[in-house]
Amino acid sequence: MSDTVELARSVLAAERTGLEHLERLLESPEFERSVDLLYRSRRIIVSGVGKSGLIAQRIAASFRSTATPAFFLHPTEAIHGDLGLIADGDVALLFSKSGESEELTRLLPLFHRISVPIVAVVGRSDSELARVADITLSLGRIEEAGPLKLVPTTSGTLFHVLGDLFVTCLYVRRGITENELAFLHPGGLIGAQATLQVRDLMHSGEALPRISQEASLREAVVEIIDKRLGVTTVVDEAGLLTGILTDGDLRRIVHRYGRIDGLRLADVMTSHPRTIDGGALVASAVERMENNPKGPITCLVVIDADGRPEGIIHLHDCLRLKPERSAR
Repeated sequence: MSDTVELARSVLAAERTGLEHLERLLESPEFERSVDLLYRSRRIIVSGVGKSGLIAQRIAASFRSTATPAFFLHPTEAIHGDLGLIADGDVALLFSKSGESEELTRLLPLFHRISVPIVAVVGRSDSELARVADITLSLGRIEEAGPLKLVPTTSGTLFHVLGDLFVTCLYVRRGITENELAFLHPGGLIGAQATLQVRDLMHSGEALPRISQEASLREAVVEIIDKRLGVTTVVDEAGLLTGILTDGDLRRIVHRYGRIDGLRLADVMTSHPRTIDGGALVASAVERMENNPKGPITCLVVIDADGRPEGIIHLHDCLRLKPERSAR
């Protein structure tokens, strides 16, 4: 066996050992916690310095291409104005083998000042970045492959692979399909609209139609008319979603009964309405409405983790995002 092949095999062996360390990390609760935090974020800010920074750029691009809003933040540019790109709901994903890179550590108090949670991927659990981060994924002592131990090899591989794990876990959790990717990419939605989430378009707050299941049907009609969405959510005493009433339901009720006085809302509402999470992509909402088992529908109720309605997403709002076709 030649020296070249022997060296190559030793590099593979070192990187394989590193991947085994990474596999053990997946058994820790921190990995699932980090995926949960990234999933709940409005956008992911990915950053790193040097080779880690180049890898961070690739990971950010992979997030975007699979419908997770993300961007790369250069640490130096951040302290010279780019910190203004950060908004409420963002989460920082920082990569650093040493966890002591000055350019990154200077950002830590700034992230905390604007309440941006930090997920740190580091080699040393006793580093400053690891101590300050909200969630730390420590890869442990990383043995770089090859005779020059200052050249990032194994560490780069582990950062790449961990990034791929995050990317895959998030697009699977969002339920992204090939059809949705086709909808989101240049042939469908364009530019920044490609990563719009349901919460970006939903009617919420005062605009959310909501009424108690103990209310009269006449009160429900008033709520539908006032909110002008053609629907109202129906909730129980705890505020949990129990059903919806649509203007289509009202037409069927009048046709069947001839009047609405004396009818109980709980008896005529649609129970178990179709729902969606606020963090889902607009494309997911469209597909869910168009492929409803009982036929296409025009809206979904956006619910929180406890089952309380927090918004309504309407098909018309989603379809307005489709690019206009040029005249031929």
